[in-house]
Amino acid sequence: MKDFCKNDLINPNWAKHGYIQVYTGDGKGKTTASLGLAMRALGRCWKVLIIMFTKGGDDYGELISFRNLSEQISQNLTIVQAGLDRIVYSDNKNKNDEEEIRKGWELAKKAITNDEYNLIILDEANIAIDLKFIDVDEVIKVLKNKPEEMEIVLTGRNANPKIIEIAHLVSEIKPVKHYWNTGITARKGIEY
Repeated sequence: MKDFCKNDLINPNWAKHGYIQVYTGDGKGKTTASLGLAMRALGRCWKVLIIMFTKGGDDYGELISFRNLSEQISQNLTIVQAGLDRIVYSDNKNKNDEEEIRKGWELAKKAITNDEYNLIILDEANIAIDLKFIDVDEVIKVLKNKPEEMEIVLTGRNANPKIIEIAHLVSEIKPVKHYWNTGITARKGIEY
């Protein structure tokens, strides 16, 4: 099998700059968009780190897919789950949630500071910030001092205005119509 990454240039001279992207809003598709971006970057031989804040457990279709990527592609991908096996809301958050999320944030800071990846996706980081598990001012400081060529994506509802202000790209996903409103529950392969 041909080593497709051998001659591929990472972030060629067209820009030499990485940006901060935010996918937020109450609509469905924020994580999905960021994971599509991860697949695109992996196809271009970028080193990708995905930290899934507030998401633990193993029953996510994307994790199953990522585990089955070719060896050539998967060697450029690291996924860290920084959450318990449940959905975290303001009324059920606890110390264990905070501990897991803080571990993930410490790993993210180290990866950003050490310039270890070309793309870092901080999935549900907006929620972790909104729930006060991660200090928004600390996140801003880290993002402002990221390596110039590194691309960083933050997903999740309730993006903090300070994060929106420093981001280069912000997409707000708004729900227009959703089948959940008719009583349909989350479906394997679509929602997880």
